[in-house]
This record gives sequence, C-alpha cells and structure tokens, in this order.
Amino acid sequence: MKIKILIPIFNDWESVLKLLENINFEISKLNHEFSVILVDDASTISNPKFEEKFHKIQSIKLIKMRENRGHARCNAAGLKYIFENEEFDYVIPMDGDGEDRPEEIKNFVNNLNYSDGQAIVGERIKRSEGLFFKSCYFIHKIITYAFTGKTIRYGNYSCLPKSVIEKMINEKATWSSFSGSLTKVVNNKLSIPSERGLRYFGPSKMSFKNLLVHSLSIIGVFKYNVLIRSLIFLIVYFSIIYQNITFVTLIPIFCLLFFNISVFNISKRENFFELKNSLNNISEIETIK
Repeated sequence: MKIKILIPIFNDWESVLKLLENINFEISKLNHEFSVILVDDASTISNPKFEEKFHKIQSIKLIKMRENRGHARCNAAGLKYIFENEEFDYVIPMDGDGEDRPEEIKNFVNNLNYSDGQAIVGERIKRSEGLFFKSCYFIHKIITYAFTGKTIRYGNYSCLPKSVIEKMINEKATWSSFSGSLTKVVNNKLSIPSERGLRYFGPSKMSFKNLLVHSLSIIGVFKYNVLIRSLIFLIVYFSIIYQNITFVTLIPIFCLLFFNISVFNISKRENFFELKNSLNNISEIETIK
C-alpha cells in the first residue's frame, strides 16, 4: 500500500528533522511504501538542507505556502493536494513537533487489516500537557458532548483511506476543523489508543486563546445541534424560574446566548470556496527526496 504522511510546519524545522528520522526508523520494518508531504505555512525561518538519510521514506516533498493560514488549513490544503496529485491508499496526518508519536504509525498500519476501509483515529488515552491544559481540555470535551452529542477524543493523528479524503475535501468544515469535519463526514471509525507525546524542542504553541478557538471551531461544525439543544435548555429552564426571574437567574441565559453567538460566529471560518482554491496559495513545491 502507498501511505502518505502529511505534516504541517511553521518554523519548527529542528523538530521536523528529528521527526523524519524517527519516522524513518519506525517504518523500517513495515512492508508498505511511505512518503512524506510537508506543508510549510509561510515560515519566517528558511528551511534547512535535508540530508539524504531517510532511506526507508520513499519520497519527501515540501509544499511552500505564500500566506500563513494556520494549522487546520495547512492540513486541508495538504489533503486536497494529495488527493489531486498523488497516488495513495491512505493518508496519515500528524503534527510535526513530536506530540504525535511516530512509534504509533505501526499501530495504524497493523489495524488496516481489520479496518475494512474505515478511518482509523488515535484516541487520546494519555496527555503530556500541564494540569491547566488538561483541565481545559476536559471541560472542552464535556461542553462538546453536551451541546453537540458528539464525543471527539482525537485530533489530527489518524489514518484515512482515499474515500474519506474525498469526503473531507468536499466538506467546508475541513477548512476550519479537521476533527470536527472528520466526525461530520464519517459515522463509523475504528479507534486505537494514542498517547500525546512531548514536544521535541521548545514550548507548546497552543495558547489559551488558540485552545479556545480550536474548541469553538470543533463545536461550530455542529452549530445547529448547539442551537436546538440550547432552545431545549431554555424551555426547561424558563419553566423552572418563571416565577422567580431575577438578574441572577438570567445569568445562565445570557451565558448561553453569548456561547451560541460565539459558536455561530466562529463557524464562519468554514469556507468551501477557500478550500477549493487553497492550492492557489502554493508558491513552490520542492522535492527533497
């Protein structure tokens, strides 16, 4: 089988070089053809010279983007590029900093025999971040389930067949949220356990603001579920407080309205036109190997 590994990158070249070394080592005993597609999100630091030492990796391409569009959109453009320009059976999107552990690639591949063409996702069973991030992520999962009815315990790290890639590049939500889009277009997925690894170099780039945007972007994919569930909550809540309406009892309503406005506003990030034309942002494609 031909498997493409898709890695977005912004300036973190040192981590990518180490990741490629580790990927090359981890796939050395796997009898499939692996290639890597790097998507450079308009890095402000020039990419280093790649040494010819990744012997097991069949090919490496570096797609350079003109404008910085963000991690999710690099993934979306990368999926579109691969679908339209590469021969492949599966795509494995993964982060380029080491937090998606390359030693788990063999777990994805070993499960292909049991997947029956399904998407395989790495369900997080252990995270490496600090207590604050873990707490925020836990709250995010609760809110997501409460307002959308979806349990999303995975990120980008997955193994997707060509049929799923085709669905994702024709879904506008892919431009805003990878995991939200995947949840929307695919009902049945195979899950395997995945541990969040440690960054190879430097601190995490996931600030609280970025985490909030990430969370709302996922929820925004299911904004009409959010609206319906919010209306049900309001009906039930009003039936409880209608004889005791005060400023304090109205606070949950104000919070819910603000939440819905935020969800619908951030859902505007979804844009099929920009997804369709995302490859126009490519300035150069460098064949490294």
